[in-house]
Amino acid sequence: MQTGVQILTGFLLTLPFQARFADLDSYQRIVYLVLVVTSVTATALIVAPVSVHRSLFRKQMKAHVVTLGDRLTRVALGVLGLVITGATLLVFDVVVGRTEGIVVSSCVLVLLAVVWVVLPEVLRRRS
Repeated sequence: MQTGVQILTGFLLTLPFQARFADLDSYQRIVYLVLVVTSVTATALIVAPVSVHRSLFRKQMKAHVVTLGDRLTRVALGVLGLVITGATLLVFDVVVGRTEGIVVSSCVLVLLAVVWVVLPEVLRRRS
């Protein structure tokens, strides 16, 4: 997950240097800028447990490290879901149209909610 979100963030950061970026309308530029901030936030949240672990290693705080790592990762997954949804919105908006972008990105958001939230909850309740 760390590598994937870092690659996605790097990709987003290179888009303004592409020739067609100037063709984006104001809505697409706003979506893009929101995506950059959200992607950087996801990267920070996903990498944070590593920093916490390194800082608190051998300090007799294992329970705190594990709990904080779990919470940070859960929030990071939510933010990453927004990045994936937003990236889908932007791509479909540019390639096909605004309505299609909204419809497809909404479907992606529902899919991510089902496989990342609902499915694990169903399995947790069964066990």
